[in-house]
Amino acid sequence: METKRNINDWLPITKSRNAKWWYSAFHNVTAVVGAGVLGFPYAMSELGWGPGIVILLLSWICTFYTAWQMIEMHEPEPGKGKRFDRYHELGQHAFGEKLGLWIVVPQQLMVEVGVNIVYMITGGNSLMKIYQTVCGDCKPIRRTYFIMMFSCVQFLLSHLPSFNSITGVSLAAAVMSLSYSTIAWIASLHRGVQPGVQYGSKFSSDAGNIFGFFSALGTIAFGYAGHNVVLEIQATIPSTPEKPSKIAMWKGMIVAYIVVALCYFPVAIFGYWAFGNNVDDNILLSLERPRWLIIAANIFVFVHVTGSYQVFAVPVFDMLESFLVKRMKFEPSRLLRFITRNAYVFLTLLLAVTFPFFGGLLGFFGGFVFAPTTYFLPCVMWLVIYKPKRFSLSWCANWICIAFGVLLMVLAPIGALRQIILEAKDYKFFS
Repeated sequence: METKRNINDWLPITKSRNAKWWYSAFHNVTAVVGAGVLGFPYAMSELGWGPGIVILLLSWICTFYTAWQMIEMHEPEPGKGKRFDRYHELGQHAFGEKLGLWIVVPQQLMVEVGVNIVYMITGGNSLMKIYQTVCGDCKPIRRTYFIMMFSCVQFLLSHLPSFNSITGVSLAAAVMSLSYSTIAWIASLHRGVQPGVQYGSKFSSDAGNIFGFFSALGTIAFGYAGHNVVLEIQATIPSTPEKPSKIAMWKGMIVAYIVVALCYFPVAIFGYWAFGNNVDDNILLSLERPRWLIIAANIFVFVHVTGSYQVFAVPVFDMLESFLVKRMKFEPSRLLRFITRNAYVFLTLLLAVTFPFFGGLLGFFGGFVFAPTTYFLPCVMWLVIYKPKRFSLSWCANWICIAFGVLLMVLAPIGALRQIILEAKDYKFFS
C-alpha cells in the first residue's frame, strides 16, 4: 500500500491535490475551447443555418450534461478515500477490470494524441500566418519548420511534473482562447456581409453536400473534446466528507461552459453571416485585415494551443509513466520521465509534419473518437452504475445523448475521410 501511495505521489495526475475551483474553470476552458472553434463558421457553411444552430445547441446541452455525470461519478462516497482519478478507472468500475480498460484506454489515447497532433499543426500554422502577415515580401518558409518551432516550446513545458504545475500556462491559454474567439466574431461583425455572399448549398453536387454535412458534424464534435481530462482535472482538487471535490469542480465547470457559449455561438454565427459559403476552414484566414488584429489573434491562438497541448498531454504522460513503473517495473526517476515525455512530443511532431490536413483531421478525430468519449460513454457508464428506472427523465436523457453521439461517431468520419483524400491529392510530404 505504501509503495502504491509513493508511486501515486510521483505520477503527474495524483502528485498534487491542492487545486482551487478556479483551477478547474480554466483547465476546462483550455481543454474544451480549442482551435476547433475557428472551424465552426466553415462547419456552419456545410450544415446551413437551421441544422448548424440546432447541432451546436444540442452539442452544448448534451456535453454539459455528460460533464455533470462525470463529476458526480468521480467519487462514489465523497471524502471516504475511493476516487476515480482517471477516465479508465471509472470505465473499469462500470464495465469490469479488463473490459473497462479496453473500452476506455484506446479511445482516450486516440483523443489525446489526436488533439496534440492537431494542436501541433495549429501552433505551426499560427506562427506561419504571423510570419506571412508581418513579412509579406519575405522568402516563404515551409510549414514543417513552423511546426518544429512550436514543438520546441512543448519539449520544454512537457517536463513540468504535475497537472497543478501547468496551472499558469493553462490560465494564459484560457484567457487567450476567449480573446481570439472574441477577435474572430467581432472582426467578422465589423467586416459585415461580404459582396456576393451566398448561404445555400456549399457544393455543386449532392454527394459533396452530404459528405460536407457529415464532416461538419465531426468539426463540431471536436470542439467539445474536453471530457477526456475531466476526471484527471477533478483528481487535483482536495475532497472531504463536508466539502467533496465535486462542489468545486462543478462550480468551475459552470464557469467554463458559460465561456464556451460566449466563444462558440458568436464565432459560428457571425463568421458564417459575414462570409457565407466562401469562409475558410479557419476563420482567421478569411479575416485578412486589419493586419495588427490578425497578428494578435494568431499570437493568442499560439499561446492557447501551447497550454492546451499540455492539458491533453499530462494524462498521456501519466498513463505512460504508470505503465512503465507499475507494469514494466522501471524505477521512478527523472531520466525515465525525460525520455518518455521527449519521445511522446517527438512522435506528435513527426505525425503533425507528415499529415497537416487541419480541416479534415478536425472532422475525422471529432467523429471517430471524440463523440464516444464526450457524448455517450459517460451516459452508458451512468446507466450501468446507477440503473435509472426505464422511461424516467434520467433514462430518456441518457438515451437521447447516446443516440446523438452514435450518429456523430458513424457519420462524421465518412465526410472527413473524403475531405482528407481530396486534400491529400495535391499534397507533398514535409512541404
